[in-house]
Amino acid sequence: MAETSGAGRAPPRISIVIPVCGVEDEIRTCLDSILTQSFTDIEVVAVDDSSPDRSGEILDSYAARDQRLRVIHLGQRGGPGNARNTGVDLAWGDYVWFVDGDDVVAEGGLAAVAAQLARAEPDVLLIGFARLRPSGVVLPNAWRHLLREQRPGEVFTLADRPEVARLTMTSWSKVIRRSFLTGLALRFEPGIHEDVPLTCQLLLQARRIATLDTVCYLYRERRGGALTNTPSRDNFAVFDRYKKVFAVIASRPDQFGAFRHVFFDRAIWHYTTVFGAPNSVPRTARREFFRRMAEDFARYRPPNYMYPPGVHGLKYRLVEHDAYRAYLIIQPANQVRIALRNALRGLPGLRRPRLSARDKASEEADSAGQGRGREARVREL
Repeated sequence: MAETSGAGRAPPRISIVIPVCGVEDEIRTCLDSILTQSFTDIEVVAVDDSSPDRSGEILDSYAARDQRLRVIHLGQRGGPGNARNTGVDLAWGDYVWFVDGDDVVAEGGLAAVAAQLARAEPDVLLIGFARLRPSGVVLPNAWRHLLREQRPGEVFTLADRPEVARLTMTSWSKVIRRSFLTGLALRFEPGIHEDVPLTCQLLLQARRIATLDTVCYLYRERRGGALTNTPSRDNFAVFDRYKKVFAVIASRPDQFGAFRHVFFDRAIWHYTTVFGAPNSVPRTARREFFRRMAEDFARYRPPNYMYPPGVHGLKYRLVEHDAYRAYLIIQPANQVRIALRNALRGLPGLRRPRLSARDKASEEADSAGQGRGREARVREL
């Protein structure tokens, strides 16, 4: 029997949980992108994380006009992880989708998500997304090929398709069965990079994973004042996040040991993305951060590890040997190479050489980590 509220209503299909803090210039666009969609079987739980601006007032004005929106005002700021925890505790939909208050749900995104949920009934749905630049240009996700289905409504486990662990570990890129999430008793942690341990465990534990390559979500690049857009030692938290991921893997070697390689690749890629992003690690802490990268490389490296090809693999080797100065030399050269390649892509009649699947993945990884907006603000993508 379907769960019902006190008013006798069936639960909504999707609960959208929005942590809100300091986004008064973007929250209207975010709410409009959700509340005006053709698919309406939703609830929106917006958690005002003691925002210092008018975000809370804006939420209240929208809630007064649309009963699907519930607003919770927190008396003390606890960060986006705590706000999401608060929201999911109050949500009662079949599925939960975490949306950031400065981002946008793409037109038709809710209907596309709902249709795929009906086809696959997954524990976790990995959705298509794109980057929204300040100019309004929309850039595709470099890893979008991993979201293509073999057949409509296909479901799988991580053992079937371990490569999906290379996708973003952000919470907004996944629509999660609420009972699955709450049954695992997983919580977002305080601070930044808070998505990583939870989303990794979701992938490890899920028995039914599905994908949707339709662009359903647009995340904004380079919003000034974003949580991860200011140089801070808080970015060292990324090491502790992956420490917990590898501890989970080590706790069940028979069940999860086969995934150590793919999560190791993901961790080192994430570290190098944080290190290379502008306005992330303070200049005075960069040498220490790089040393921590090298220590984790030695600590978590799987047996018989194979480096990625090309410059991507070279960067990993330099990290492994703690070759800080050499890394600083190749990093700007690699950035120029990527910028030049992207510019050449736009020239008519230019033919590019064929790449192997592994080379293509490595190239796209380099591109994905280059100048990434919120990735460069260093929310991990």
